[in-house]
Amino acid sequence: MRLSTLALSLMTMLSWHADASLKQQVAEAMPTLESLYLHLHQHPELSYKEEKTAYRLAKEMRALGFDVTENIGGFGVVGLLSNGEGPTVMIRADTDALPIVEETGKAYASKIKVKDEAGQTVGVMHGCGHDIHMTSLIGTAQQLMLNRDKWQGTLMLVAQPAEEVGGGAKAMLKAGLYDDFATPDHVLALHVSASLAAGKVAIAPGYALANVDSVDIIVKGKGGHGAYPHTTVDPIVLASRIVLGLQTITSREVSPLEPSVITVGSIHGGAKHNIISNEVKLQLTLRSYNPDVRNQQIAAIKRLTAGVAHSAGLTDELLPEVIVHDSESIPSTYNNPELAKFVTAAIKQEIGAENVDLSQPVMAGEDFGLFGRTDKNIPITIFWLGGVNQAVFDAAQKSGEPLPSLHSSKFAPDYPIAIATGVRAMTNSALALFSQK
Repeated sequence: MRLSTLALSLMTMLSWHADASLKQQVAEAMPTLESLYLHLHQHPELSYKEEKTAYRLAKEMRALGFDVTENIGGFGVVGLLSNGEGPTVMIRADTDALPIVEETGKAYASKIKVKDEAGQTVGVMHGCGHDIHMTSLIGTAQQLMLNRDKWQGTLMLVAQPAEEVGGGAKAMLKAGLYDDFATPDHVLALHVSASLAAGKVAIAPGYALANVDSVDIIVKGKGGHGAYPHTTVDPIVLASRIVLGLQTITSREVSPLEPSVITVGSIHGGAKHNIISNEVKLQLTLRSYNPDVRNQQIAAIKRLTAGVAHSAGLTDELLPEVIVHDSESIPSTYNNPELAKFVTAAIKQEIGAENVDLSQPVMAGEDFGLFGRTDKNIPITIFWLGGVNQAVFDAAQKSGEPLPSLHSSKFAPDYPIAIATGVRAMTNSALALFSQK
């Protein structure tokens, strides 16, 4: 169905009421869903390594009657279920975990440790809520199967790997997700929030998440003895000037009306107290919404670093290297405003308007946005799913103490409430889209 008809069908959807038993049906399914969640939480896998996770999700989909294909763009899984004539609704969940040693103190905490690509032993934890995303995906599929007499169309489930490194959505689309399986009319997803109480949902129409770029800067110099700095060109001093100079790109070059973040997350150089090294390495993350701002950031970094090097007397062959990791770059996520409005109404109908908030855009990144940035121009919407225990949330509000964020070793969502809310919100959103006339 074209987006132009969404507004016309909004009133129709609002007059349609979900089965009053949906809340009860989800409650009855919770023991099974909690078991799945605990399994996924205790068996996390890093990006590009999600083999067992994909196998478990494929098994769950097949048990529900879906036509399942595995190993799409890596360990991606696609499940299709046709239920008569109607729109195709795609629901996506990401599957990878993070290299974090869990420190929540929970009895069910992940104890998994693996070797990373550098040969270092790292912990593995679902510190970004992907275990809740996957469980909610399966829970939604269960509910839509139970209520097949209430909708018509094609349900498309996508379990996407490698979200944390920005590679999974690209790989699945390149592997023919839309061409070889189905072209959805609408694409939905949810993401756990570490700043929203469990039982609540928040949606940002329009821009919701940011462009993300990873950039390396290799600052070169002329090393020597620390006692004779006048015989050297110290790259640590140059790197320090660059770090300070980078802050002026956002504050003095980008319009104050345009969101822009440039963060230096890592700086490494030197090996000993009395040795001036030949180079220093910086690692940056860039965030924006407007693609023109993204291009402006990168151009300014290249100009600024070259200027600092020239000012120190370095020749062109010793200019800093600025390396943009295009394979890890992801565009901003833009929630189609009309679809976001429609989904918001459906979620309010199911969990109550008092539990649905308007979200502000954030500078975090999500490769979900790529599913709407193809030549097919498909409307997408992702919503935030509250994950914080209500008592913990209230105490933090009162004390002013920050809550553990996503990617924190101490992030411990109130998963039973979050999962139940996620399943109800996503199920009613899908039912509303399927039920349009």
